[in-house]
Amino acid sequence: MSIFRIISKIIGHINQKIAVVGITAGVVVAFVNVVARYLFDASFTWASELSISLFLWSVFFAAAYCFKKDAHIAVTIVLDAMPSRIAKVMLIISHLVTFIFLCAVAFFGYKYLLLVIDLDERSIDLWNMPMWIIYLVIPISFSFGAYRVAERIHGILSTSHEKIVKESEAEHVLAEMGMNSKEYKDNENLQNLSKMVKEVEKKTGGML
Repeated sequence: MSIFRIISKIIGHINQKIAVVGITAGVVVAFVNVVARYLFDASFTWASELSISLFLWSVFFAAAYCFKKDAHIAVTIVLDAMPSRIAKVMLIISHLVTFIFLCAVAFFGYKYLLLVIDLDERSIDLWNMPMWIIYLVIPISFSFGAYRVAERIHGILSTSHEKIVKESEAEHVLAEMGMNSKEYKDNENLQNLSKMVKEVEKKTGGML
């Protein structure tokens, strides 16, 4: 197993666990605070800020994980209308722009983190906790997202232009299930599913 595959697995594991734990803990904290407020006429001063911070970490790391699955919303109507070679170049350019943006946010997020540490900014509600702990989510999650986009760029460069453009969402799912092209071609139901998905993608402009 290559070092890049190990790094990819570690990043995926971290993204998933933080996203799940963050959203679960945030819901639990918010629920407990609501119950305490309406049933016992009491409220935890730290609950609101803690739940927001947990949701923040969950959302950012879930977004970073979506780059691996290529699950972010994308409008592909222009790509579908272009010749496959041009479409591949456009994909590479768009991913490069995304990569640069993510790296820039990660870098300036890190610079801001250093500023917060120097100012010793702390949260009054969260037991005087240093705010750099909360803001740490920005450089880490955006760095993970940039790594995923770099993986995607490598995948595009190493894949023929015909396969990149013509591969449908159904075929992506089949590939993840480990089903080969012969099984796909021999199964009429799967072919019909692929055609149906392509038609829906055309009508929705690739927003599905």
